[in-house]
Amino acid sequence: MPASEGGRYNGKKDHGQPGKTAFRVECVILGRFIQEDRVNRRRLIVSLFVLLASLELAVLTGSVSAGMPGQAPGVSDVDAYCAFGSKTAPLRMEVYSDFQCPACKQLFKTTNQPLMDNYVNTGKVYLIHRDFPLPMHAYSRVAASYARAAAHIGKFEVVEQALFQNQEKWEANGDVKGTVTAALSPAEMKKVQALVDGKTLEPLIDKDKQAGQLVPVNQTPTTVFHYKGQTYPYAGVMSYDILKQFLDQLLSQK
Repeated sequence: MPASEGGRYNGKKDHGQPGKTAFRVECVILGRFIQEDRVNRRRLIVSLFVLLASLELAVLTGSVSAGMPGQAPGVSDVDAYCAFGSKTAPLRMEVYSDFQCPACKQLFKTTNQPLMDNYVNTGKVYLIHRDFPLPMHAYSRVAASYARAAAHIGKFEVVEQALFQNQEKWEANGDVKGTVTAALSPAEMKKVQALVDGKTLEPLIDKDKQAGQLVPVNQTPTTVFHYKGQTYPYAGVMSYDILKQFLDQLLSQK
């Protein structure tokens, strides 16, 4: 599966309002941006990105986000062990991801570190990892289980990096456990394995999937931005440069 295509989910979904509604809503947002910025070229380009992002999701799913298009119902059921930054940050960003998805790996490799450095660690963005293992991927649920367990002993980022960096290897041999073991100390791995074997964290992964189905998430990665009562879902990989422009545009709104 080419990295640019991401993982597609073919489960049932509520089609809700047609994509035309998303188009009208985002045109209104675009018009507001143009009026406020007096057609500043750079901001106009980013505003167009908002429109195109919403249109892409509408085309892919035949619908828009849950509730009124463009209206954010709020972020709930957040596992604090898989969330980064300040809860009071003005912008919340949910990333629905599958550790076996090549496009998720691409997004992680190209955007994660600068996003953490420039937005999360500076209090601008509250970043929430959401597990959305796709049924087409044989080991993605296992990987999610190990990553979730690692998160609960404070080692999520270490294991996340190990899983993405060695994706092709464990995808081929199924040895997710071996990949995680190599990234942790024996004492840490013992704690992680106990959590995985106990299956006490599995409901948290299920809650992430349920939340994703309400977006609806139909491919990974899917990122949902929440800002000032508005929600902007985007399916697929975006470059850090585009992401930065988009975040700056949202954060500049008064």
